[in-house]
Amino acid sequence: MTLAGKKAFVTGGGSGVGAVIATQLAEAGAEVTICGRRLAPLEAVAGGHANITAVVADITDEAAISAAIAAAAPDIVVANAGASESAPFVKTELAAFERMMTVNLIGTFLTLREGVKAMQGKPWGRLIAIASTAGIKGYPYVAPYAAAKHGVVGMVKSVALELARKGITANAICPGFLDTEMTERSIANIVEKTGRSPQEARASLEATNPMHRLVPPEDVARAVLWLCRDGSDMITGQSISISGGET
Repeated sequence: MTLAGKKAFVTGGGSGVGAVIATQLAEAGAEVTICGRRLAPLEAVAGGHANITAVVADITDEAAISAAIAAAAPDIVVANAGASESAPFVKTELAAFERMMTVNLIGTFLTLREGVKAMQGKPWGRLIAIASTAGIKGYPYVAPYAAAKHGVVGMVKSVALELARKGITANAICPGFLDTEMTERSIANIVEKTGRSPQEARASLEATNPMHRLVPPEDVARAVLWLCRDGSDMITGQSISISGGET
């Protein structure tokens, strides 16, 4: 099954796993709109495929994300944008906790809610949140991030039940540490705070995966495509781990 005739909206589509998801959706035939806060990386991704259009929108700005999704009129919404910070729990400031909630939970809420509005009256729709294994289990030093991602998983399960008879599925994809720019920033943070070498820091993250490697973003994109193709209609309310057996 191709996705010709379907419209997709991907947040955080200017880099990392979001860019890979957008590209694979476009290659499958969908008309894809990507959004983010910086135009240059969005245009770089959009320039790689005729089916991709770039728009600037901040997922934490209710009016901006509402307008962007309404204009795109998507059948598929992928809430991918997010951010991570790390600190010992006792040293975590309220502002840091609020940042993680705003970007990772409230931003996802706004994206999915506006996606549902855009799908009203359509016989078919897909809501997909890119969560994390941190939405299934805990990790040290990222309590606010884990709390937000657990919230995403719970929200998706609830939304799936509300939409179960409307032809719209809602699922969360929960990857482990990805081989992306975000993980490179995590590695740099480990190096700065612990004095380990970049190789040692990378190995410590790879060791969380039983396969001892980072998750390729292409694996996440393929899971998104699977949820959008024939045979996935009964898959809803799930948190799908892509982590080499970690969860």
